[in-house]
Amino acid sequence: MESKMKGTCVDGMIPKLFKGRMQSYIRCKEVDHLSSQTEAFYDIQLNIKGKHNILESFRDYVTVETLEGDNRYDAGPHGLQEAEKGVIFLSFPPVLHLQLMRFQYDPITDNNVKVNDRFEFPEHLSLDQFLQVSEPHDPADYILHAVLVHSGDNHGGHYVVYINPKGDGKWFKFDDDVVSRCKKNEAIEHNFGGHDDDIIVRQCTNAYMLVYIRKSHIDTVLAPVGEEDIPESLKNRLLEEKQLEAQRRKERNEAHLYMQVQVLLEDAFDGHQGNDLFDVDRVHYRSFRVKKSSTLSEFLQLLSHGLNFDVPQIRPWPFNLRTNQTLRPTALDMENDIGRTMQDIAENENPWTVFVETVDPENVVPKLPTFEKDSDVLLFLKKYDPKSRSITYCGHVYVAIAERICDCLLPIIWQRGNLPHGTEILLYEEVKPNMVEEIKPLCEPLEKVLDELMDGDVLIFQKYESEQMAAKNEYTTAKGFFRELYFRTEVTFYDKLSYSDPGFTLQLSQKMNYDQVANAVAEYLDTDPYLLQFFKYQGYRDVLGNPIKCTYEGQLKDIFAGFKPKQSKKIYYQKLSIRIDELENKRQFKCIWTNSQLKEEKELVLYPNKSGTVQDLLDEARKQIQLLENSSGRLRLLEIISSKIFNVQKEDVILDCLSSPGTKTYRIEEIPKDELDLGPDEMLVPVAHFQKEIFSTFGVPFFIRIKNREPFAAVRERIQAKLEVPDKEFEKFKLAIVIMGRQKYIADDCGDVVRIEDFQPQTMQGGSMQARPWIGLDHINKTPRPSRYTCLEKPIKIHN
Repeated sequence: MESKMKGTCVDGMIPKLFKGRMQSYIRCKEVDHLSSQTEAFYDIQLNIKGKHNILESFRDYVTVETLEGDNRYDAGPHGLQEAEKGVIFLSFPPVLHLQLMRFQYDPITDNNVKVNDRFEFPEHLSLDQFLQVSEPHDPADYILHAVLVHSGDNHGGHYVVYINPKGDGKWFKFDDDVVSRCKKNEAIEHNFGGHDDDIIVRQCTNAYMLVYIRKSHIDTVLAPVGEEDIPESLKNRLLEEKQLEAQRRKERNEAHLYMQVQVLLEDAFDGHQGNDLFDVDRVHYRSFRVKKSSTLSEFLQLLSHGLNFDVPQIRPWPFNLRTNQTLRPTALDMENDIGRTMQDIAENENPWTVFVETVDPENVVPKLPTFEKDSDVLLFLKKYDPKSRSITYCGHVYVAIAERICDCLLPIIWQRGNLPHGTEILLYEEVKPNMVEEIKPLCEPLEKVLDELMDGDVLIFQKYESEQMAAKNEYTTAKGFFRELYFRTEVTFYDKLSYSDPGFTLQLSQKMNYDQVANAVAEYLDTDPYLLQFFKYQGYRDVLGNPIKCTYEGQLKDIFAGFKPKQSKKIYYQKLSIRIDELENKRQFKCIWTNSQLKEEKELVLYPNKSGTVQDLLDEARKQIQLLENSSGRLRLLEIISSKIFNVQKEDVILDCLSSPGTKTYRIEEIPKDELDLGPDEMLVPVAHFQKEIFSTFGVPFFIRIKNREPFAAVRERIQAKLEVPDKEFEKFKLAIVIMGRQKYIADDCGDVVRIEDFQPQTMQGGSMQARPWIGLDHINKTPRPSRYTCLEKPIKIHN
């Protein structure tokens, strides 16, 4: 906006109104050294947490911070010095914006939250005490001009603003497009936030920004706006908006007097590959707003003007929904209906769909040919090509119902189908979806061959070829094509492992079996159909359903049983590393791989046999991992709960006996050589990281070998060597023995020795379970906090 103002009469107006200046400084206490910087501001962000009102927030803003101890200030040649750090205001602008920090980060919930605490702000505000040098002739006294209010929480809500337009205490509430008068306390006191006086509920409606105007500038800032101050362009725009709104209001008030007529010209039928003449969901209509009381004659005049044809050059054919659920044009009695009202002719149908026949735009003639309602019939022609399996629209034709097909219709078919004269053809009538009947013999009158001959009937023709007829597949004839078309459906496939996948859509037959669907998808994805797995979509719950077995014996339509007719059909898929027929005889097992140095950590998706054991699982893991040189070559399976080792699974345990992951994870790791052969006085003890509280565990847990009566200092050295932590950093680690939920810290220089009996499983109260002691490492968690959301989780939509 500032760049647009340059070179105009309002150049520099924004900083003149809104810019203030402040100085941030650092002043050393013991030496004469001052570092300062002057900055401009356009608004001030005030902390409201724990503050009662604006003055307390301003005092907090300018509070002096002492830099001492490890936080001393580097004063250059003076070295590290104790210093005072602060901010002082040099000037306040004529219009002061105060942003109240209602939205703050909460480290406990790892999210932004809204602070709804009570925070008071006055109508009149004096800020001289916060200026470095006050100005006696122009005190920093302000009057409240606007209060911006938010209702809701961090995820969304509603915004309104209260404005005191003239600074005279008369307040208005601006709520979307509604402006209303309100009381002063509704604008100010009611938006302090905090607790309601009547009910103990924290209010979620409160002010988040305040606008104050300096009293000495109020006559300038809020100067009255005269007619001459408004630019002509803005006047014209406002006038246009008023006229447009008046027009819309008039249309709304008169809506019951009008009807909508949806007009289709013949070009709307080109390219249509389905039943009838067009797809009602995809066709583009030309809409006309017509008075219900207007006559057919007046409607023709409207069409003539809108389509740029003379009235004799157009003829309307209203679409009629037949009892067999087809939508076909029907004739009007132009002589008797010309004076009838549109409402009567349309039989109160709104919108009313009409095919408007026009003369050929490339060969304009004065008028359309005469149509004899009693002796002629309107027919539409389509050509079917078995090679391309496609339909071509070939226009419409008037035919005398008493004439023979071979005399009146075949010459037109040969011409419009670009076929040599005398070509043998097959002729069909499109009766209804999944019902196309062959017409024969062709040397009989139309009225004898077609039992129920009506205007708007659709005929389909194709060239007769003996070779294609011998093939006898479903696309050989138009009849077979339309039968397949009846079962055709659009299915969208989505990658199960990618939430943002836009998917791809294929046209498939509802009669397809599993193999046919898999082959079609595999061809699109350029992969092996046996390396794909499909999943049903539960449309009523909008969630992923069960996998579809490759031995599924039903058809595609059975997968979508229960779906509504126009409901989008979805199937999810995932690419596999093993064949689907092998996968269905195996069990998917997800676990984490960690090498003996605790360095490499990645997810493994393994497929052991359903009846396999832990040893089978470990054998599968060997195919995906690479062991270190000179390693033991032995693997083990651990159960990890809350970053602590819960159990080591024996190799002969059947996989079905393992509980589902849930809150636990399974980890496969390489057994270090020093943990393979343990002496009678040695054992492996779990080690886990925690910060202050033993329930705040994190990181990668591991085993450490201990020996009875050895010093704890030796155990500490082995832990440090395993973690490869530098001496200076490891000094901050505190060692603790955790037994039955209580920790006992081991001092570095206490000389304590290991008592192996202290690490034997402890019987818990009730005697049904045993708790295993473990060694805890108490230190700061420096690992980045992982996101609480995965790419596969569905977001929550909040509609305000």
